[in-house]
Amino acid sequence: MIKEALKAYKKGEIVLIFDDDNRERETDMIVAGEFITPQQIAQMRNYAGGLLCIPMSAAVSDDLGVPFMTDIMEAASSKYPVLKELSPTDIPYDEKSAFSITVNHRKTFTGITDNDRALTINELAKLAKNSQGKNFGKYFRSPGHVTLLRAAEGLLLKRKGHTEMSVALAEMCDLTQVAVCCEMMDDKTGNSLPTDEVEKYAQQEGLVFLSGAEVIEAYQEFKTHP
Repeated sequence: MIKEALKAYKKGEIVLIFDDDNRERETDMIVAGEFITPQQIAQMRNYAGGLLCIPMSAAVSDDLGVPFMTDIMEAASSKYPVLKELSPTDIPYDEKSAFSITVNHRKTFTGITDNDRALTINELAKLAKNSQGKNFGKYFRSPGHVTLLRAAEGLLLKRKGHTEMSVALAEMCDLTQVAVCCEMMDDKTGNSLPTDEVEKYAQQEGLVFLSGAEVIEAYQEFKTHP
């Protein structure tokens, strides 16, 4: 299934990835940032419904000068002590949060519409592809409506979240390491969408659905024999 996933991802199609029963137990819709369209934003909004985020590699994040949100909170905690108290040290499924800042492209209006978010993500991927991080503040403003995530250095060799899986797919496809992901939620239970329901949706929409274990195994093999 990984071959089909890589082929679809390289074509700009949405791929569905379930992480693990022992982690978040969630399936994310994932697509390459440079290909995202307003129609795909709408699809994620209507059929996933979680938080739409932008995973980026550590290298891309560094080029943009984008830190982890926890680093910002720590730096500001001397002036705002509550930020230290809010530190996410008790995440039940992980050691560190991948969250960074939120942004809008300066050409957007509110930033939240499907068109605006697609523009922000497309332009962010373009900036990253051309290694133009020095112009980040020129073209983007913060806070905004697009949530950035910093992937761990080493990706799936270090951390096994959807953030790293998204960027690992991009690396294996030789695409800009900026992705889009959104968790699939269940209206009936108020929890994440069960995998059997995800499978039905994948078949209905003709989307590739695979496990995080498949992505991790493929990436480990890719790093050993690129």
